[in-house]
Amino acid sequence: MTKKLISTAIAGGFIAGFALVSTPATSAEVTLRTHTFIPPVANPGKTFVLPWSRKVEAASKGRIKVENYWTMQLGGKPTQLLDQARDGVVDVVLTLPGYTPGRMPKSEVVELPFLHTTPQATTFALTDLMDTHLKKEWSEYKVISNFVHAGSMFMMRGKPILKMSDLKGRKIRTATRTGVWYLKALGAVPVPAPLPSIPQMLSKGVIEGAMLPFEIAPAVKMQELVSHFSELSGSQPRMNTSIISLLMHPGSYNKMPPDLKKVIDGLSGRNIAKWAGQNWADIEIPAKKIMQSKKKNKFYKIAPAEVDKMRAASQFAHKEWLRQMKKRGIDGEPVYRDAKALIAKYSK
Repeated sequence: MTKKLISTAIAGGFIAGFALVSTPATSAEVTLRTHTFIPPVANPGKTFVLPWSRKVEAASKGRIKVENYWTMQLGGKPTQLLDQARDGVVDVVLTLPGYTPGRMPKSEVVELPFLHTTPQATTFALTDLMDTHLKKEWSEYKVISNFVHAGSMFMMRGKPILKMSDLKGRKIRTATRTGVWYLKALGAVPVPAPLPSIPQMLSKGVIEGAMLPFEIAPAVKMQELVSHFSELSGSQPRMNTSIISLLMHPGSYNKMPPDLKKVIDGLSGRNIAKWAGQNWADIEIPAKKIMQSKKKNKFYKIAPAEVDKMRAASQFAHKEWLRQMKKRGIDGEPVYRDAKALIAKYSK
């Protein structure tokens, strides 16, 4: 169903040796190749990508086979996954649209600092927004699901982040351009980069830390690479979040017979929003234990007065997003207003 992808990895038989296929080869009518930047040991792979694949296979009674390819095994860079899904290089991708800044500009609203509360609330809000403000923005894809992680904290080498002034001049990795605006407002030096770049950047001193949730931290060995983990005091312990997208090439979907389309539809959108949101809340717990397993690691809560300073400074990012919308000829105010209202609604 997909275009043939020519790469050194394929030519060398790399995929045959390392691709993890969720079921053995069968006489399936449809084979979906799923591509992502995360390793198979990462929590999102173990708890969402593979289970979703198995659900699709089970619901189709074996007529759909899902092959999962990890850590960019089919070639390209994490920043190219949106294009791979759009262009039909692969059938399905799991990616962060934030790796391609400005590609989904209206959707970035839920990534603004201090808007996000929980993965459940923000995922439900994002799902609602997909039916209104964001529909056109995602029209080049069959969107299986857009959801968010539990939220970022500071994971640092050297000195911990205990107050806003501790951020001055510190080089910190972020996944999104809204994160770049936020870090600039706090006095830090933002370094935008995909997740797989973090270990090398830390080892070479390119960055001193990263903004991450617990769940993905073990995949890049943060329990070994950093020592200080700082969350916020109060009812909103995380600063921001990132959209995670499971996207399908529309041509791959359209070629399916109607009953197999129903299988995909039944495991898309609102039908899996609750599962996705709850999953990203649940996988924080075991990942945090891994970070706590190293005696050298210390865990902090930034004091309320300092959180207030950070919240006030973060308004720069909100204003910058609205400015970027206006620059593109988009009225960002209704999107911003609805995003805030929906997240608040689902947080109750």
